[in-house]
Amino acid sequence: MLKVKVNNKKEHKIVFENKETGTINGKDFSWDIIAVKPGSFHIIKDFISYNLEVIEVDFVKKSFLISVNGNNYQLLVENRYDELLKTLGFDNLEANKINEIKAPMPGLVIDVCISEGDKIKKGDKIIVLEAMKMENIIKSPTDGIIKKINVKKGMAVEKNQILINFI
Repeated sequence: MLKVKVNNKKEHKIVFENKETGTINGKDFSWDIIAVKPGSFHIIKDFISYNLEVIEVDFVKKSFLISVNGNNYQLLVENRYDELLKTLGFDNLEANKINEIKAPMPGLVIDVCISEGDKIKKGDKIIVLEAMKMENIIKSPTDGIIKKINVKKGMAVEKNQILINFI
């Protein structure tokens, strides 16, 4: 089952039985579809001919800009897995992307283990912070590229002070 929102307004529920048949909003449909060239299709549905061209695709957002007989339509597509992720609260992971590392506690920067522009992986050692006579290794919470280092070795930091910015 797919939910397709057209031009950010009307939503349709589409269920495909196979490549030629299915239901749209509970009503049966059948069509003939032929790929003319990559991204371009000829469709016959209900004895009407349509020329469809895919203009833009964003697979991450599941967004498609298509042209049907010269008219443009913006489509947002969700499948059953998207619905499940939404139910579980994991539907907007991109918005939760980490752009910075903050100091978890006040302390003294003992070592800065990276440089601006470095590509890092989740779990890589970033900074060593001394707090309450203990050395704490601050690791990267995500993959990324170091955009800016806001601290230097020997610098005192406060809790929640931004240490590193990511791209």
